[in-house]
Amino acid sequence: TDICPSGYKWLMVNGSRVAWNETQHCKILDGLVPDQLQLCRRNLELMHSIVHAAKETKGVCQKTFSDMRWNCSSIEYAPSFTPDLMKGTRESAFVYALAAAAVSHSIARACASGELPICSCGSVPSEVPGPGFRWGGCGDNLRYGLQMGSAFADGPMKSSKAGGQATRLMNLHNNAVGRQVLIDSLETKCKCHGVSGSCSVKTCWKGLQDLSEIAIDLKSKYLAAIKVTHRHMGTRKQLVPKELDIRPVREAELVYLVSSPDYCTKNPKLGSLGTQDRQCNKTSVGSDSCNLMCCGRGYNAYTESVVERCQCKYYWCCYVMCKKCQRTVERYVCK
Repeated sequence: TDICPSGYKWLMVNGSRVAWNETQHCKILDGLVPDQLQLCRRNLELMHSIVHAAKETKGVCQKTFSDMRWNCSSIEYAPSFTPDLMKGTRESAFVYALAAAAVSHSIARACASGELPICSCGSVPSEVPGPGFRWGGCGDNLRYGLQMGSAFADGPMKSSKAGGQATRLMNLHNNAVGRQVLIDSLETKCKCHGVSGSCSVKTCWKGLQDLSEIAIDLKSKYLAAIKVTHRHMGTRKQLVPKELDIRPVREAELVYLVSSPDYCTKNPKLGSLGTQDRQCNKTSVGSDSCNLMCCGRGYNAYTESVVERCQCKYYWCCYVMCKKCQRTVERYVCK
């Protein structure tokens, strides 16, 4: 079930210093498949948003999994992906879903902020505004974000080189789950107007939650992900849950083809970096506890001096002054 990791190669895009005003700039990104290259050449102005999405996917993934044995650090090796992301594991399911959500999120927000001349604010909602507020402001353009984001993120899976059919179906399914979580994150945001801070009029618009919130939702789907197999259902082959009653895969669940290692010990063949020297929480009973994080191997304690702001005072008007205090904290790392 090895996957040609072209589905993610764009995650390594290091184009933040590129002006993106000439079609030859698209060649800088050697990880793009032909469909993505074509989209790049036709929509150069989108590339800033896509580069931003790649950067955000890396940071948010690592932050979301910092309390787990698999902490998404393998994403840093792009484009030389480790096996945990090159096989159809639940970890690759999460990264695909998050990356797909991130591209559409980044484009939708860039439309609203005026960074993209080809699109503008999202359309005014059809629902009647509640009492005391009116639709206004500039909502995130989710429609355009989804349209262009899915064309870019799903492009590699439309190629015949993107691994087997089961893998392509898995990745397309997980991309769609990521975008659905993004759609569900659209919420009403409001701003108050009125004399001397009163809220006599509220202007509201539809805005997306931050990517870190979307990642938390996807993490719970990762924990409940379903192992699937590729078999005939009726006239065609599709993904079905491996160990449950024969039923189609649900649209809202992440799916994977290959079981993951436990990530306790270092095993390059499996893409496991192990948890030796990882920090753990002595008082926690969750996944970051020293017992679970260290896989029962025990841990070492050490002390560290940290400097923090303290005794802060607010001075009228309008600044805060703080002192610097030093304190010693005890840290624990896995053996």
